[in-house]
Amino acid sequence: MPPANIVVDLSHFNATLDFTAARQSGVVGVIHKVTQGTQYRDPLYLSHKSKASAAGMLWGAYHFGVGADGVEQGEHFLNTVNPDVQTLLVLDFEANPQGPSMDLEQARAFVTHVQDVTGRFPGLYGGHYLKQLLGTNTDPILANCWLWLSQYGPTPVVPPNWSKWTMWQYTDGAAGPLPHEVPGIGRCDRDMFNGSEAELRFFWVSAALAQPVASD
Repeated sequence: MPPANIVVDLSHFNATLDFTAARQSGVVGVIHKVTQGTQYRDPLYLSHKSKASAAGMLWGAYHFGVGADGVEQGEHFLNTVNPDVQTLLVLDFEANPQGPSMDLEQARAFVTHVQDVTGRFPGLYGGHYLKQLLGTNTDPILANCWLWLSQYGPTPVVPPNWSKWTMWQYTDGAAGPLPHEVPGIGRCDRDMFNGSEAELRFFWVSAALAQPVASD
């Protein structure tokens, strides 16, 4: 069965949205930026969550990691999200264009803190930067996180730390394979799920109920 192209990820950069139109087009899940570093909060997170939930969409929250204490970033993330059993949690692990980037030690501290508090490891979003830092090595702590691969080429290449990708961000709305747009949203980050819609729904609930899908 081919992957399901039914997830988008958003932030305050996606300001004018019609979640009902997006849902009617087949999009099932939304993963939204909520925090960055130890202080920043996305100003549109709560309003977008309310509208997406009203449209019947699955909801997730991600934290953009920076070069700062991993536990403090994890606390900031969880205190802001206050996650319920329906919220998918993710660490966005990529190079920071505005300052110091999160390193592997800080990422380990972040995901371990989230697991200690919630009983579940978050997903790990990463692409070239993650592959660059890991090289051919494996990381047993980060391997507990399901992999959300960022890669805009035609074929996803998974780091040795995982056997497969769970989600694949194949476009940022400009680069990568088509389609780039979503009705009601426009050009945006679009994501494949490595399974069917039914499997996505099962995964979302399982990951959010402290039953992490480890070592994908």
